[in-house]
Amino acid sequence: MCHVGQEVSMSRAVPEHKRTWTTGTAPGIFPLLGHGIAFYRRPLAFLNSLPAHGDLVEIRLGPQRAWMVCHPELTHEVLMDPHTFDKGGPLYDRLGKLMGDGLVTCRQPTHRDKRRLLQPGFRPSHVAAYTDLVTEEAASVSDTWPVGRTVPVTEAMMTLTTRVISRVLLSDALDDATTAEVRDCLTEVVRGLFVRTVVPIDALFRLPTPANRRYRRALSRLHAIIDTAIAERRGGADRDDVLGTLLAAARGDGGGAAITDQEVHDHLITLLLTGVEAPALCLADAFSLLARHPEAEHRLHAELDAVLPGGRRPGPDDLPHLVQTRCVVSETLRHSSPGWLFTRVATRETELAGCRLPAGATVLYSPYLLHHDPSSFPDPERFDPDRWLPGRPTAAQRRALIPFSAGNRKCLGDEFAMVEATLALATLAGRRRLRHLPGYVEEIPRPGITMGPRALVMACEARSAAPSSATSLTPRTVAAPGASDSRTAGDHVVDNT
Repeated sequence: MCHVGQEVSMSRAVPEHKRTWTTGTAPGIFPLLGHGIAFYRRPLAFLNSLPAHGDLVEIRLGPQRAWMVCHPELTHEVLMDPHTFDKGGPLYDRLGKLMGDGLVTCRQPTHRDKRRLLQPGFRPSHVAAYTDLVTEEAASVSDTWPVGRTVPVTEAMMTLTTRVISRVLLSDALDDATTAEVRDCLTEVVRGLFVRTVVPIDALFRLPTPANRRYRRALSRLHAIIDTAIAERRGGADRDDVLGTLLAAARGDGGGAAITDQEVHDHLITLLLTGVEAPALCLADAFSLLARHPEAEHRLHAELDAVLPGGRRPGPDDLPHLVQTRCVVSETLRHSSPGWLFTRVATRETELAGCRLPAGATVLYSPYLLHHDPSSFPDPERFDPDRWLPGRPTAAQRRALIPFSAGNRKCLGDEFAMVEATLALATLAGRRRLRHLPGYVEEIPRPGITMGPRALVMACEARSAAPSSATSLTPRTVAAPGASDSRTAGDHVVDNT
């Protein structure tokens, strides 16, 4: 095993020169709870404190030992060896109860077949076909934002991404009311997953507390909605969507081994969860960051006015010209990546950074930590979309940016997510300008399973008019289509392949 302050020579991660890895143990371990209190109360500050103790730092998740990887090359060593560092640990143990044996939670031996089944729906050719779907839903959202009023941005983005992914998965099977219910159930479920991950003590979550009851009700309702959609499709016509692909596989069409009804269900739950939270939080954060950085906002608007005059909806041919827009998305994912903490489990006794890890050891990595490392990204707290202009990022920076993970478990829908966020941002920002309300103070993010603004409300201005004073805006919130009265939205995502 490794010891505090131990240094070892790196033999694999950077072949062109030797590096010395350092290892250590994070202080402040509480009996039974470990570092769970620090993770829950001040997660980002706790993460930022870890590199001072080593490139690989031992922590406690409840009473369990775990190891946090704090360097990009060590992180890639883990992610590029999924046979040794497989999906697992407290996060995936919890997700397995929600998603079953879907693409996110399945172990490496079954991963390839599952990915091959789902990959066609997210190939570049299909992504282009989704352009009209995304821009249609984004335009519909922007039409509900009256100038001079306030809008619940996070809630609207959750509604937008729920509509988009439900149409990709299920065509038009979900009406507006059911879409809103799915959104709200996902919010409740993923909020409850975080505390179950950092304090993995099952007895606490069997207690009949209001939060535990809400979690169980939302989980049950989400499964029921998916089961209903599957049952209705079996009695109807085939559709060219993900559910259609899964049902064909269940019938054994295509010559492969038939998948089970439970696998159909698990795949849909997995893709629904991973396809709603991440893009919604990315978009909400993008608008918040742009409002706080007027120069970046001005460059974005200049591009949109040139590429999409009059606020027209973008099409597939416009994507190559939305360079600044995509840079805004990339920098948002670096600055405020929704997926901020993930776990792996060692399938056998192994060595990492000179530490002997036992079989079953939990290994964690954090995109947030890597994205805010000043050695990779100078002035990491600064929001600067120009970091990602063509020719600007270094190979090391591209390698350190892992919002969609890396290796053969990299997100199945990474390019779909980038295209969706780019098109949605272009459509919305081309028509409306969002400003923070008077007295707004930037808050320290409070992550759940993922990180993002929980209930962002902003003032809406017309793009064609001169910016108006936010103090003249009527402080009445206009709900997104199908929105409930709740003003909280999810802040969670998973490492989703």
